[in-house]
Amino acid sequence: MSASHISHPVVLLMGPTAAGKTDAALELARTFPVEIVSVDSAMVYRGLDIGTGKPEPEILERYPHHLVDILDPSETYSAGRFVRDALAAIAAIHARGRLPLLVGGTMLYFRALTRGLADLPPADPRLRSTIDARAASEGWPALHRELAVGDPEAAMRIQPNDGQRIQRALEVMALTGQPITELQRRAKPALPAAALKSFVWSPQDREVLYRRIEDRFQHMLARGLLGEVTGLFNRGDLHADLPSIRAVGYRQLWMHLTGASTWDDAVRGAVLATRHLARRQLIWLRSDTQCEWLDSGEPQAALHCLKGRIGALAVNTCG
Repeated sequence: MSASHISHPVVLLMGPTAAGKTDAALELARTFPVEIVSVDSAMVYRGLDIGTGKPEPEILERYPHHLVDILDPSETYSAGRFVRDALAAIAAIHARGRLPLLVGGTMLYFRALTRGLADLPPADPRLRSTIDARAASEGWPALHRELAVGDPEAAMRIQPNDGQRIQRALEVMALTGQPITELQRRAKPALPAAALKSFVWSPQDREVLYRRIEDRFQHMLARGLLGEVTGLFNRGDLHADLPSIRAVGYRQLWMHLTGASTWDDAVRGAVLATRHLARRQLIWLRSDTQCEWLDSGEPQAALHCLKGRIGALAVNTCG
């Protein structure tokens, strides 16, 4: 399935974490013939429920979400596999005469769909070992500064302690002699721009978003997030370097369970990391000039506007 085969509308509902995207999507699903496709790199994992904000099982049964609970936490998931899975889901939804609604906050996945995947070289184990050894002695922030010299655009997107992404950017630059951002610019989108109807669901006031982030994490703790992470920890076959365990909130509580941080430090770290994630998401969203922004700080007005847009699309798509 390629961009040229997609002719019917595809709705993207994007936004930072804790903005209320899931609730908005479910309201649309109650009202219109839409099917939800999750664009969330953590919701793909079974057992990561509370900390990902995954809808309750009875809601998922009534309003099925594509690309939720498709992997064990021991597995890895890539942007390339997401594109293949998402395109297959979109085609199936269109074939049923329904409207695909892609909802989430994993901007790398949205970027892969709307801007394409770069033709990057495969991993080089020897080079990666060299980079890892340097990181062990110098620290990832030092390698991040090196990246900022050769590829400042990538360094702006990547946090100084995000070892996986720093490693990949340095690896690509060493193997190709070109910045990874330059190679990414040459990529072809998986979805045609003409088919996309893109919305950003986010409070205009960032402080409102930050309060929601803290309140939501406290609510997750009250619902039993520590027990959920403890269950994963006690499996014995998972470790801190897996993408599932690196998810915000899970990573900090995992480190607490190892004894590497106090409870208070873990909670503060999780909230701070979530705020940083939201900030990065907003930076990416503001770079997309094709999106219509809806102020989820005023949810009723924003939802009324969104329903009007989706209603017109649903009539045209589904008859």
